Amino acid sequence: MIARFSASLVMVCLVIVSYTVSAQKTPPDPVFKPASILATMQEVADWQLHQWDTGGFKRRKYDWTYAAAYTGFMELAAISKDKKYETSMLAIANDLNWNTGARRFHADDYCVAQMYCKLYVIYKDQKMIAPFRLLADSIIDQPHTESLEWKPGIVNREWAWCDALFMAPTSLSYLATVTKEKKYLDIASKLWWKTTDYLYDTTEHLYFRDGSYLDKKEKNGQKVFWSRGNGWVVAGLVRVLENMPAKHPDRPKFIKLYKDMMARIVSLQQPDGSWHASLLDPESYPIKETSGTGFYTYAILWGINHQLLDKKTYWPVAAKAWKSLLDAVHDDGKLGNVQPIGGAPDKVDVNSTDTYGVGAFLLAGSQLYKMNN
Repeated sequence: MIARFSASLVMVCLVIVSYTVSAQKTPPDPVFKPASILATMQEVADWQLHQWDTGGFKRRKYDWTYAAAYTGFMELAAISKDKKYETSMLAIANDLNWNTGARRFHADDYCVAQMYCKLYVIYKDQKMIAPFRLLADSIIDQPHTESLEWKPGIVNREWAWCDALFMAPTSLSYLATVTKEKKYLDIASKLWWKTTDYLYDTTEHLYFRDGSYLDKKEKNGQKVFWSRGNGWVVAGLVRVLENMPAKHPDRPKFIKLYKDMMARIVSLQQPDGSWHASLLDPESYPIKETSGTGFYTYAILWGINHQLLDKKTYWPVAAKAWKSLLDAVHDDGKLGNVQPIGGAPDKVDVNSTDTYGVGAFLLAGSQLYKMNN
């Protein structure tokens, strides 16, 4: 009996050892290797550069659709040995003479200043931030007492739509960092919370796109929460936090908002790893949407990298999301499944693309690269 017990014990030990050795020999998923991440980022970026080189710019170069892409290109430039990404952004900025858009107080038109501030860090040339600094001072001087009710012209005076939280406070917070002028971060925070008080649903922990959506419903009866709209918010949120000192009085509020939103957003991830255009009615738009998915992936990975999110809980979500994004990259580097320009959930297909989707992809890839490098 003792002999039989000993033999059984030996067999159990052999199975355990065999399993352990087998597990140790299982190679890590190659898509998460730094070289693979960087190569894919460059493939997507090169496709976009080729479109600009051959087809030109369809809108003004300061347009928000491009400005969102520039944010991703600047992150790629920081990790790639290929200088073309930085020089491409520098050329665009020089073409614009370092100016923001024509609509002075429209958040979309000064999203481009994020790129200017990033380039200033490299070149330390005051001309790169001087025009935006003048604009930022005039933003501070505005009363900002108007209601955010959705009405004609409000976008030219206030941050009355959730997308603005990626366009405007981010630019101001980067300006605060490069100038060491706290006033720019303070106005970014003040106006962030004005928009939040109006558009943030404290039950769902999600933002309505603008005041016109407060009472609208999806086909399934749920509230309308747009994926990319909330993607704009969380991507803007982490970029403000990146520029907010640890002792800033508003930082705890931002961190709480960030954690609340992340917990809610990961609960809405679809089985394929993506988020659909409508967060609470995914079946009405039953296909992945990569601009929102890219921004969520970026925000989750940023939180893990900055020890604000538990890696054991959130890494599986981010890993699944990155694989979903990779599945949307065509053989030539084109990123598909990007919802076209809009202000609400809408249809998307495998061939639809736009520059802001590329920006979101590059932002996500940059944080994944930093995690694994």
